[in-house]
Amino acid sequence: MDLGGINNKLKKFLAIIILGLLWCNVVLANDLRVVDGDTIDLNGEKIRFSGIDAPESYYRGKKQFCYLNEEKIDCANLSKLQLKEKIGANSISCEREKNKDRYGRTVAECFVNGESLSKFMVRSGYAFDWPKYSKKKYAVDEEYAKVNKLGLWTMKFEYPWKWRKKIREQNK
Repeated sequence: MDLGGINNKLKKFLAIIILGLLWCNVVLANDLRVVDGDTIDLNGEKIRFSGIDAPESYYRGKKQFCYLNEEKIDCANLSKLQLKEKIGANSISCEREKNKDRYGRTVAECFVNGESLSKFMVRSGYAFDWPKYSKKKYAVDEEYAKVNKLGLWTMKFEYPWKWRKKIREQNK
């Protein structure tokens, strides 16, 4: 039996698999941390989902809340938990944009089993289409969540970009 030939074939096979994964931009979630409903830390790379915005878990020392029948709800955590549950133990692939955001984060649309996490988060009502950056890419999904009273649409809330602006103005 020619073990040298088998080893060479195995090496070629592994090289093809590795190159294929790199070419497809698939990242295995060896070290995944969900930061909030629109940001993950994947193998040390902070990735901000493009075109959507979710409630803030921490912004200038403050956390964003929603209200359900006058009860204060940690909607930032609800959004984060929804994303965590969706990802589970699955592999993530991301289509990265060329430029990073002003905070140095990678901006990307990420997928689990071929499904856009951004679209999922907006359509399930735990994040919002951010027209300033999305060109209304997720507007139909947001309308679906709103009409069907899904996720945060069952509560009173401020859009995260408006909430952040209010916090910035308070800190002037």
